[in-house]
Amino acid sequence: MSTASNKRSAGEAQRLLELTLGACSVARTAAAAVADGLTSSSPTFLDEVRQREEELDKLDRDINEGVTDAITHCQSGMEARELLACLKSVLELERIGDLLLGFANRARTCYGRLDEQDVKDLSTMAAIVEKMLADDYKAFEGRDTNLALAVLRADMELDRLRNLIFVRHIENPEQVPHQESFHVVFMSQALERA
Repeated sequence: MSTASNKRSAGEAQRLLELTLGACSVARTAAAAVADGLTSSSPTFLDEVRQREEELDKLDRDINEGVTDAITHCQSGMEARELLACLKSVLELERIGDLLLGFANRARTCYGRLDEQDVKDLSTMAAIVEKMLADDYKAFEGRDTNLALAVLRADMELDRLRNLIFVRHIENPEQVPHQESFHVVFMSQALERA
């Protein structure tokens, strides 16, 4: 392969990496909108989340098409692995966007009727997802495996909060009536999956 072709291949790989990092930023923005939207006095955050989800859909298509073409021109196994990491990452980021949009749609349905503790726990979960996405960006950009492992460890706190919500709404050992339990359980599940 010629030097010009090698440069073009490397340039395309860099472009796809930048698009993937951009997708991570878009997903983080959606998570931030969810966290802020739960505690604000206006349910307009749904529009922000919907816009970010549409951006993630477009980035998913662009990266998918780009990787499909670029991988046939790879010069090394390392370059091919990086392209596949971009593809895998954007697939997961697009899924996160879908989960956050589902969360926002449910939140809008029961806006103003959630218990204070539920708002607090769900906002905390959304903030954790936002931080995980910010750290994921840094880990991917800097090839920092320690930070990537820290992102995985942060998932345990999401599990813990989801479990607390499940106990409060499903098991309800104190027999306290809760509003919107159906939606709250599914919203916590969406954030945990994100």
